[in-house]
Amino acid sequence: MVPQRKNKVNLLFTSVGRRVELLRAFKNAYQTLGLKGHIIGLDIDPIAPALNAVDRSYIVPRLSHPDYLETLCRICQHENTDLILPLIDPDIPFLAKHRERLAQTGAKVVAVPEASAAIAADKWQTGVFFGDLNLATPVSWLPEQLNSIETNYPLFIKPRSGSASNHAYKVKNEKELKFFLDYVPDPIIQEYLGGTEITTDVVCDLNGEIISVVSRKRIEVRWGEVAKGVTVYEPEVTEACITIAKVLHAIGPITVQCIMKEGVPYFTEINARVGGGAPLGIAAGADWPKWLLARFAGIPREIPPLGSYEKGLYLSRFDESFFFSEAHVEKMASRDL
Repeated sequence: MVPQRKNKVNLLFTSVGRRVELLRAFKNAYQTLGLKGHIIGLDIDPIAPALNAVDRSYIVPRLSHPDYLETLCRICQHENTDLILPLIDPDIPFLAKHRERLAQTGAKVVAVPEASAAIAADKWQTGVFFGDLNLATPVSWLPEQLNSIETNYPLFIKPRSGSASNHAYKVKNEKELKFFLDYVPDPIIQEYLGGTEITTDVVCDLNGEIISVVSRKRIEVRWGEVAKGVTVYEPEVTEACITIAKVLHAIGPITVQCIMKEGVPYFTEINARVGGGAPLGIAAGADWPKWLLARFAGIPREIPPLGSYEKGLYLSRFDESFFFSEAHVEKMASRDL
C-alpha cells in the first residue's frame, strides 16, 4: 500500500554528538527529494559539533533524568515531529519502551521493538540469538563460568552492555584476565578472533522491508568508530544480515558486526542504530536516507536491488572544526521551549 504523499517531514535525532556527516546526508536527501521539513537535533552538550548541522537544536537532560521523557515529548509536540531516530546505543531501549507515549505526540520511533532492543543491548543475549539462527559466533563465557573450563589465550573481554568499544580489551594471560575481570563492568569473555572485521549497515523502512545492505571492512578504528574503511561484498554475510534484520523485526537502521576466520563470518554484535561508518555506504550509492524519507513521505523513488553499491570504495576520515563564541555557547545551553 502506497502511503499518502506528505509535503513535509520533520525528523528528530537524539544524542547527535559528532554525527555531522550523517546529518548532512539527510539534508542532501531533503534537497534531492524536494521535501520540506526540518531536522531537529538533541544533545546534553551545548558544544556538541552536530548541533551546528541541524535546523533546530535543543539541550536536553541526561537519559537517566526523570524529566527526560516529558522533555522529549514537549519537543516532539512543539516541532510537529514525524520521525525519531536514535544515534547512540543507550537511547534505543528507552525509545522502544516509550514508543506509544511518543506516538501520542505524532512521532514515530524509527527503532527496533523493545524485545529486539534488549537482545542487541546485551552481548550475552546477542550471542545466544546468533546461535539460535545457526550463525557462527565466538565461544563466550560469563565470569562465573570460567572456573569450570580450560581457557586458551588470548581472550577478549568487554561489558555485556557496552558500546563504542569502551572497556573492550584483548587479554593475553591469566594475570591480565584477573585484572580485567575486576576492571570491566559486568563483563563477558570471548575467544579472541584476530581476523578481518566486517560491519554491515542494514536499513529497513517503517514497514520492516529491507531497503539497503552495505558491508564495509574496518581498516582503522578511533574512539570506537571507523576512521578508515572500504566497502566489500560477502554474500554469506549479506544473507545472514538480512535474516538477522527480519527476525529482529527491524525498523530503520541496524548495524551488524562480524569477524572473518578462515573464510567464515563469526557474528559478534548488533548495534540497533545507524553505524558510525554509514556515510561510506551512502557515498557508495546506497543513499538510504533519501529512500527512507521517500518511503515515509509517499514519494515514488526506485530503490536499486540489494548489494548494488560500489565495492572497493575507501573512507579515510579527518577532523573538521566548528568555532563559536562564549555567547553562542551560552545561547545553546539555554535553548528551551
